[in-house]
Amino acid sequence: MVRVFDQNERKDFLRLDLNENPGGLSQEFINKVLSDVTPQLVSQYPETLHFTQVLANFLQTDVSHLCLVNGSAEGIRYIIQAFTSENGRIVGVIPSYFMFQVYSEMYNRNFVKVPYNEDLTMSIGSIVKELTDDTQLLILLNPNNPMGNVYTEEEFKTLLGIAKQKNIIVLVDEAYHYFYPNTFIKYALEDEYIFVTRTFSKLFSLAGCRLGYVVGWAEGVQLIQKLCTPHNTNVFAMKFAEAIIKNPDVLNSLISNFNEGRKYLIDSLDVHGYRHKGEAGNFIFIKTSTDADKIVARMKAEKNILIKSYPNVGDFGTCLRVSIGEKKYMQQFFEALLELDK
Repeated sequence: MVRVFDQNERKDFLRLDLNENPGGLSQEFINKVLSDVTPQLVSQYPETLHFTQVLANFLQTDVSHLCLVNGSAEGIRYIIQAFTSENGRIVGVIPSYFMFQVYSEMYNRNFVKVPYNEDLTMSIGSIVKELTDDTQLLILLNPNNPMGNVYTEEEFKTLLGIAKQKNIIVLVDEAYHYFYPNTFIKYALEDEYIFVTRTFSKLFSLAGCRLGYVVGWAEGVQLIQKLCTPHNTNVFAMKFAEAIIKNPDVLNSLISNFNEGRKYLIDSLDVHGYRHKGEAGNFIFIKTSTDADKIVARMKAEKNILIKSYPNVGDFGTCLRVSIGEKKYMQQFFEALLELDK
């Protein structure tokens, strides 16, 4: 199993490399939430029932359908561990969130890769071909990181129907929900053998707090809860998440700032003739005129901006992958891009 650990110090950079919100929550909001932190809150083990009920009300369900996890990656790990067996067949698209493959290898599962088309689209026919009778788990991302594609309701129903016929568990990762609001969560709440995983790391801007959740049928959720470590969800994460959920203005502001930044970046790319891809999510592929790897290095060294390059991205070849944030950060990035990409 191959793992790459990022031990870089990033605090003095504009961080557009890991799909975080570069601006985060307002300092005023953070101060307000922290003002209610007591010594007892910090010294005692966290209790999850209250926040789980708050989250259940927010999602219009009940606590039996929810399992809090230490970031959605933990929920993904437990689903693979609980619902597949050794050498079990797991189907997922590539490129995608790499931890799906890591966890599959960790538990000695057989991860079957479904590649994208050259034009960066995903044909569900390619997925259907891999849904054999011995497949145990189908992993879908809506939207997908890093490609940014989404599935229509019709496409999802087609895949779900085949999965039901063949008794295949379906995991839908919705880490980038809100950047693309269409969701399949109703299926996880109404049907068996379907899970949705979500995180508070992206739009909610709590990546440093580590909080996510799994949605599914009650019996399936119970199995995942049995694998969770004790007190896996910390009090600060739940406190901040509850404050955002209970304050619609904060959430609306996060969405508005993101949409403004995205529009600015896409309009600027179009005006200057840059090809780009990523209809959903908080990230975008950009085809540069010059060497993308060199631009990444110069962005860091000369502009204190962190971005990534991706190889073999269909007919884009090697290109940039940039996180999208509010307008002022997109202006800073794009001005640097115009200077360096010539």
